[in-house]
Amino acid sequence: MPLTPMSGNPPGAGTVAPGMASQQRGRVKVEPSAKRVRAYLGGEVVADTTRPLLVWEVPYYPTYYLPVDDVRAELVATGDAAHSPSRGDGDVLTVRTRTAEAAGAAVRYADSPIEELRDHVRLDWGAMDAWFEEDEQVYTHVRSPYTRIDVLPSSREVVVKLGDVELARTTHAHALFETGLPTRWYVPRVDVRMDLLTPSETVTRCPYKGTTEHFNARLDAEGDEVADIAWSYPTPLPESERVAGLVSFYPDRVSVTVDGEPA
Repeated sequence: MPLTPMSGNPPGAGTVAPGMASQQRGRVKVEPSAKRVRAYLGGEVVADTTRPLLVWEVPYYPTYYLPVDDVRAELVATGDAAHSPSRGDGDVLTVRTRTAEAAGAAVRYADSPIEELRDHVRLDWGAMDAWFEEDEQVYTHVRSPYTRIDVLPSSREVVVKLGDVELARTTHAHALFETGLPTRWYVPRVDVRMDLLTPSETVTRCPYKGTTEHFNARLDAEGDEVADIAWSYPTPLPESERVAGLVSFYPDRVSVTVDGEPA
């Protein structure tokens, strides 16, 4: 699978908004959201709610649990069960619309020790065709309310090398600071050896930054390439629009120094 510039943050890294209660049991944190959330399958609405729950099943980002009353698709019991030490035993359900079916794509913990979850259902994110928060489509996973992105211009000298070959050198980079992740350095294309980079077929998505394009590096006349060495966001989401068209490099495939120090 193609590598993705991942986004995420530890739950609880922030303050719960006024009027919003959250509860935690074991490693699972539950918090209500005020966003309108819709899921689609086969071109039809599976669920449409303004009462979703954010549930951190893993530390990095939440998933949505949606009220059963706001699910429009048919939920068909499979006879299978899902067990969680914190959420209890859940019924695995198939999601069925008039035009499509996603087998085993929902779980309901009707007898969960976490009371808030009992009347909610978890839809498998990847099994749905599309998810929307309000009227904006969201990719990859649910956005965490505790992830912040800051993109700042920097006059520090950023140098990118692949072996002995210099791929980029600039004092006009932008530093992208994202909660829970290392700083990423984005370089203007005029300061990148774009003649050494070729477009890749890899496309990845980030729920906070948008859709990428990728580049391979070609360093010799024989055409040997280092795959997916860099990425760029041609049309990023509003919170990341300052990196539009800039190029960032995977630090495990190149060396990146900032003012002479490893980034």
